[in-house]
Amino acid sequence: MNDQANFTTRSIQVAFLAIMAGVWYGLTKTGAVTPLFLPPMDIVYATFMRLVQTGQFWSAVRVTLFTIAQAWIIAVVAGLLVAYLVTRSRHWTAVMEPLIASTFAIPLTLLFPVFILFFGIGPASKVAYAATYGFFPVALITIAGLNSVDERYLRAAKSMGASSFDTFRHVLFPAAFPVILTGLRVSFFISFASVLGGETLSSAAGVGKAISLAAELMEPARMYAWIVFVIITAVSLNFIVSAIENRRREY
Repeated sequence: MNDQANFTTRSIQVAFLAIMAGVWYGLTKTGAVTPLFLPPMDIVYATFMRLVQTGQFWSAVRVTLFTIAQAWIIAVVAGLLVAYLVTRSRHWTAVMEPLIASTFAIPLTLLFPVFILFFGIGPASKVAYAATYGFFPVALITIAGLNSVDERYLRAAKSMGASSFDTFRHVLFPAAFPVILTGLRVSFFISFASVLGGETLSSAAGVGKAISLAAELMEPARMYAWIVFVIITAVSLNFIVSAIENRRREY
């Protein structure tokens, strides 16, 4: 039953992408949109194939992927640590959870110039920016997951003499892991989007910088080649992460 549901979901997602590609093809084929705004798909594809044969492409991809990985790891470690410390006390949970949620509601894009000011236009500012943004879903969802664990499990662990850390390791974390996994997934894609957005706004290298540079030079085919690459990468990663998440929840 789950396999059938997953197949249906994936089919709808693939159909949506196919429809979008069809609309793109139709708009350019009929001349409804000028090539300056939306180049034909075959030209974008040819541009992309030329692009992947250059060192510039792989250099930009390496910078962006490494930046995303750094930001996400920092966000995960910080989010899990803060969630663990906050949920050790109901009082601290009641105090800190609304504060973290309220801070997350602030558009951190407004503070991006501050990250540039402190860390420069290199990858460090994007790491700090994306890690900060990615921290919140990990912390908030982990707090919610840990607080949703059945109290009977905690009392049973305590009655058997388990320490606070042992209770977290053997009871709280395993029970809340399916929920925590959602936080990790959301954090990853927020980090992904934040790094690319930061690179587009101000950067010396990376995929986002390549997109903004192509726009500045009025090279729409190159710009769309990069954009399509990012979309395909994001969709592929989402499929992979979703499959891992679903597989983990089956066990």
